[in-house]
Amino acid sequence: MLVDSHCHLDFPDFAEDLDGIVSRARAAGIGRMVTISTRVRKLNQLLAIAERYDDVYCSVGTHPHNADEEDGIAPDELIALTQLPKVVALGEAGLDYFYDNGSPEAQARGFRAHIAAARATGLPLVIHTREADEDCGRILEEETAKGSFRAVLHCYTGGRELALNAVSLGLYIGFTGILTFKKSEALRALAAELPSDRILVETDSPYLAPGKFRGKRNEPAYVVEVAKVLAETRGVSFDEISRQTSENFFRLFSKVKV
Repeated sequence: MLVDSHCHLDFPDFAEDLDGIVSRARAAGIGRMVTISTRVRKLNQLLAIAERYDDVYCSVGTHPHNADEEDGIAPDELIALTQLPKVVALGEAGLDYFYDNGSPEAQARGFRAHIAAARATGLPLVIHTREADEDCGRILEEETAKGSFRAVLHCYTGGRELALNAVSLGLYIGFTGILTFKKSEALRALAAELPSDRILVETDSPYLAPGKFRGKRNEPAYVVEVAKVLAETRGVSFDEISRQTSENFFRLFSKVKV
């Protein structure tokens, strides 16, 4: 079994084909899917999807692109929403300096609020970080000093230093179809180096289709291609990488039923 630990089934790209998307994922051996929140205020849309399929779960959080729009959402509000049965994680939240969406100040406030909620609930935080290694690393260290929390740096494309620092703090690293791209040699080198108990696979669909499907809409079934390249990169079998990443997923997303 494989798990797609990060997809966006509520995005318009999937609206007319949701049953097909889930069916193809199941046929490909994808046992669980987590559809990730980008706006707390639109959680009901995610819940409707998660409650429609037994093997689909969701998170609750504010993407850094929407940090100004949802600035001021308190940890207590996030904590209350995690009581819903199908909400198994917080986020995605974090820092994105690549696009000029969401002020850095609002992003940092939201990031810290989500960390506080993760610390209080014991649920994992899905972290989005892009072109923000230094600030992300600093916030992770400062917040860990206040008390440990569980998290994954999803769709990792950052530097080696941030990844190793995150792992040393007990966090996980998630890999997408970017791992399969020809120019991702440095990312594959990092993927080969990380501890086996700290790696996850995901699609971030409908974006970032693996090389085999480059240019097409991505979907959870394609996480198989990510796992194949991760296995090759680490010099292990596909079955071994499937087992290891699934074990890691259930350890981190412990609210998800095995």
